[in-house]
Amino acid sequence: MADETRLDFASVQAVITASGVNAHGAELHGVLTGLICAGFSFDDHDYMAMINDLFNNGEGLPKELKDVVKQMFGEVWQDLLDESYRFQLLLPDDDESIVERGHALGVWVQGFNLGFGLQQKNNPVLSDDVKEVLTDFAEIANLSDDVEEDEETEQAYYEISEYARMSALLCFSELGTPPNEPEDPQQPKTLH
Repeated sequence: MADETRLDFASVQAVITASGVNAHGAELHGVLTGLICAGFSFDDHDYMAMINDLFNNGEGLPKELKDVVKQMFGEVWQDLLDESYRFQLLLPDDDESIVERGHALGVWVQGFNLGFGLQQKNNPVLSDDVKEVLTDFAEIANLSDDVEEDEETEQAYYEISEYARMSALLCFSELGTPPNEPEDPQQPKTLH
């Protein structure tokens, strides 16, 4: 998939807003990432019913938003499986205010913990590292939106978002269930 067709925060949020669904693009990405990192199967399509329940009172999403969610699900899988650690959180661009970016980071980790919890509710046995990540994410989600626009805050935002990114990769490496390998080892893996 070419990078110019990849989702970005602004386009996702625009589709959500146009759809009239009360959701945040970062939270939606966090929920899908949390589900996948907790062991959700690539072949399981129940994620759409979960998203409908969480973000649209159980009603089906408008087609354009449903298409975005499906694309996002595929991109999260691709990025988590990428050996060059391409996975990134879906957050506003750096030209947005630190308040907006900090808020988005908070709702992303909330979404991650929610998705993770939905997938792991019947499997409470987790490593100490994963337990620490979930605890840290709960603390990050509770950080104040009252921040100063300065270099120190920018640095803290960068470090926390990078920690969240690497922590998601850690959870996926421990609990994720990669799709089955193709029958022919010469055949490349393709995710849609």
